[in-house]
Amino acid sequence: MDNELNVTYITFDGHVEVQKYRYLYFVIMFTAYILIICSNSTIVGIIVINKSLHEPMYIFIAALLINSLLFSTAIYPKLLIDFLSEKQIISYSACLFQWFIYYTLGISEFFLLAVMSYDRYLSICKPLQYPTIMRKTTVNMFLILAWILPVCQVSVGILLSANEKLCYFNLKGIICNSTVQKLHCGSSTVLNIYGLIVFVDAIPLPLLFILFTYTRIFIITYRSSREVRRKAAQTCLPHLLVLINFSCLSAYDVLLPRLEIDFPKTVRLIMSLQVILYHPLFNPIIYGLKMKEIYKHLKRLFCQAKVI
Repeated sequence: MDNELNVTYITFDGHVEVQKYRYLYFVIMFTAYILIICSNSTIVGIIVINKSLHEPMYIFIAALLINSLLFSTAIYPKLLIDFLSEKQIISYSACLFQWFIYYTLGISEFFLLAVMSYDRYLSICKPLQYPTIMRKTTVNMFLILAWILPVCQVSVGILLSANEKLCYFNLKGIICNSTVQKLHCGSSTVLNIYGLIVFVDAIPLPLLFILFTYTRIFIITYRSSREVRRKAAQTCLPHLLVLINFSCLSAYDVLLPRLEIDFPKTVRLIMSLQVILYHPLFNPIIYGLKMKEIYKHLKRLFCQAKVI
């Protein structure tokens, strides 16, 4: 099926055509894309180069930032081309691929955050057992599962959607996400049931697990010394900030196509930009500034750059 979707781009006032400010939008989004690539790549490079950071916690952080790089690379090139084009169109197959990347990496992020919370739980609550549990093979297994499971889950939904007949060709938004289902001629019971199963497995279950682990961490550290509480806050706070930010954006994205609410175009634009702009930039900033060891190496890198 190679239908063409007329992707409607959202403007701030709801009336001005995107063509009027397309070069401004292009410059802003191109600059954001470069910043995302540079910031995420820098933190990942620091973790890879410095052997002192070859610990499970930092490896999982690098995996999260790689997710941000892959996500942005799947979204931004097409978006930048659209800003320079007279008409914004995308083939249905390309739209499904963008949808696949979008949700695969989103689910992967929740799984990685759950693994990170488990890593912090073992480190703080069971320090003596930590080295025997979080071995290199265990870390590799978690990383593989965090990427393979979402691929398998989302692939089924994409295959089901690919066989659906299209009756509408106007897609509200700036990227292909779950709103693609509104283009189908009718609501598929199988697709809805499967989507609900994946949703429960991908978001509520990891969130409940994360809440459980951090609750246990809070109880243990509350009974411990000030030094233990300080160390726990240093390592757990960045993860919690990223989790809260990502959970809010995911909740909006999941609820949007299911709630029959006609959100103002400005609201849609702001929330869409939050997902593709704010979150990929938020992660490296939080981990770069809040993680003491990463910040130390980052500061040293900038000092060396100034000398050169």
